[in-house]
Formats: sequence, C-alpha cells, structure tokens
Amino acid sequence: MVERETALLRKMEINVTEAEKRSGKNTVNMQETYTVYLIETRPAETVPEGGTPAVPDTLWRRYSEFELLRTYLLVTYPYIIIPPLPEKRAEFVWHKLSADNLDPDFVERRRVGLENFLLRVASHPVLSNDKIFFRFLTELDMCDLVLHQVDSRLKSLSAMFRVKNPDKRFTALKQYSDELNTVISHLLRVRARVADRLYGVYKVHGNYGRVFSEWSAIEKEMGDGLQSAGHHMDTYAASIDDILEEEEHYADQVKEYLFYTDAVRSVCRKHELSQYDLEMAAQDLAYKKQQKEELATGIVRVFSLKGMTSKLFGQESQEQREIRLAALEQSIQEGEETVKEKNAECQEFVRTAWEDIERFKEQKDKDLREALISYAVVQISMCKKGIQVWSNAKECFSKM
Repeated sequence: MVERETALLRKMEINVTEAEKRSGKNTVNMQETYTVYLIETRPAETVPEGGTPAVPDTLWRRYSEFELLRTYLLVTYPYIIIPPLPEKRAEFVWHKLSADNLDPDFVERRRVGLENFLLRVASHPVLSNDKIFFRFLTELDMCDLVLHQVDSRLKSLSAMFRVKNPDKRFTALKQYSDELNTVISHLLRVRARVADRLYGVYKVHGNYGRVFSEWSAIEKEMGDGLQSAGHHMDTYAASIDDILEEEEHYADQVKEYLFYTDAVRSVCRKHELSQYDLEMAAQDLAYKKQQKEELATGIVRVFSLKGMTSKLFGQESQEQREIRLAALEQSIQEGEETVKEKNAECQEFVRTAWEDIERFKEQKDKDLREALISYAVVQISMCKKGIQVWSNAKECFSKM
C-alpha cells in the first residue's frame, strides 16, 4: 500500500526485519523490559541471476525512538500530514488477541506497522529528503540533535487560543477528520465483536467432529461416513485461526487511518496557530496606529491610563509628543513588516498544506478501498470454505 516513487526508495530498500525483547535500567535507574526493532537498509540495486544481494546495514531502535522521530517531523513540517505510528497499546482487539505490549503477536503486528511508517515517510515527496530521517535509518546516535529542536514549538502548539476568522476549508477538514475517526472506531468495534462470535462458531464445529467420531465407533454400516464427516468438521474448526490472522492484517490497515485522523487535526491546529499569529500582529499594528492618531489629534477615543495621566498632570510638551510620534512611526513600520511577513507565511502554509492534503486524500481513498475489498474477499473465501465443508459432509452422509 506504499508507493515507491521517491528518490530515496529508488536507491534504498528499507525493512524492519525482526523484534527482540531486552531488559535494562531506565532514566530513573529502575529495571524495565522493552522491545527493540531491527532496521535493515541496503542499496536498491538489481541483483543479477545467481548473484548475491548486498549485505544490509542494520541498527536497533526502540519504539520511543520512532516516537521521537515522528515528533521531530511534526514540528519541522507543520504543513504535512505526518504518517502515524502503530498503536502503543492494543486497541479494538477481540478476546483471543492479547492487549499486552510484550505479547509476541502484538509485537509482530507492531513490527509490520513500524516498517510501514518508515516506508510512508520514505515515499513522501518532502519527508523522504529529510537528513535526520536518513540518519535515523543509518546512524545509531542522532537523538540529541532532535531533542533540542522539538521542545519549544510543541509548547506553543498545546497552548489554548481561538482565531477570529478561521479558514472554512480547514474547519471543514477538521470536522471531516473527527467524523472519520468516529466511523472507523465504530467499524473496528463491530469487526472485533464479529471476530469474537465467529471464532466461537467455528470452534463449536469441532464438537461436530467429536460427536461424529464417537458415533462412528458404534456403527458398522455408517461408521466410515461419520468418521470422514467428523474429519471435515475438525478441519473447518481449525481454519478460523488463519482466517482471523489474515483479517487482522486488513483491520490494521484500516486502523492506520484512525490514527491518521489525529495527524490531519494536527495540521488544522497548526494552521490555526499561523492564523492566530497573523491576527495578533494585525491587532497590535491597529493599536499602534490608533495611538499615533490619538497623539497627533489629542483626541482619546477609548479610556487609557496615559489619557488619564494627561488630564491629571497636564499635556506633554511638543518635543515630547514629537519624540513619541517618531517612536510610534518606527514601531508601526516594523509592525507593518511583521504583518506582511505573517500574511506571507500563512498563505504559504495554506498552499503547501493543501497540496499535501490533496495528496493524502488520494492515498486514503486508494488504501481504504483496497483494504475493504481485501476484507470482503476474505469473508467470501470463508463462506465458500464453509459451503465446501458441508458439501463434503453431505457426500460422506450420502455414501453411508
């Protein structure tokens, strides 16, 4: 589901090939158990027939390092919908799957998700050219460089503010993202409930196998037919494990877009921050122009401490007024430049963000269509298998 069209993927293969459980002391000197993932990179060159592919470069990364990389990308590229990481704790699981983040099945699904994350970034026309991303793939020690760049901008993004004139396109996009999150959450919950019940139904078919086998032991004429029908039922009951494992793969593909909705909302939030900066700069400029007008005319339109001081202690001298006017004029010129810069930044943000949003929409539609079709194919295959099992059982009964 990842397009390999960027220069990076044309020259490099990227894989997360295995996971390994380790133990060690954390930052507060306490023992902890964690999982590391092996990243392999090798030149993407055509290997001649009978030849040996190049030995890959390898390094181990913890999940927390992937989180650090993504945080860096979020701050460095505010106008881009940054691909999400796989879940840290299992969500929307049916009862047979463990929610333990050290469970081997969960770790394997996360390994696949982390590889998908790296390929998503590597296939992005902008993110794939980032030097720190390349160092993440190829150099072990790079985290200190990222940390100091991330902290201050994240604090500003988490601050509460409200813009006066929000862009309707981003408002609509945020609303769509909220609704998509709700729809996918409901879909995954339904799928988990269906998987639970389906697992039970299939396993109960194993009871048919046991009963037919016991029955065959007391029959002479019918024994062979009952025994064969029991074998078919046992096979049917055992097949559900592979079916639901394949289903889980497609469910994870859908779940990726549940997490993508947060990335979309993040871009909308950053646009609000850009718009807020512009509005604050324009408001500050308007206040300074008002001050200049009041100083020049001597007419105070709104209550101010300086106006009250003038009434109590007398007017400023002409020289003082001219000095203040000159300072205000300089401040207004600087404010106009700031507004101009902020306006240009905001327009550039909208242009680049909307370009990436359109790219994301195409990717989303394609990926979700493929995942849902594949899920439907699994259901059809499962139904056909059930029909085949009972057709086989019917043949066995007919021969009795």
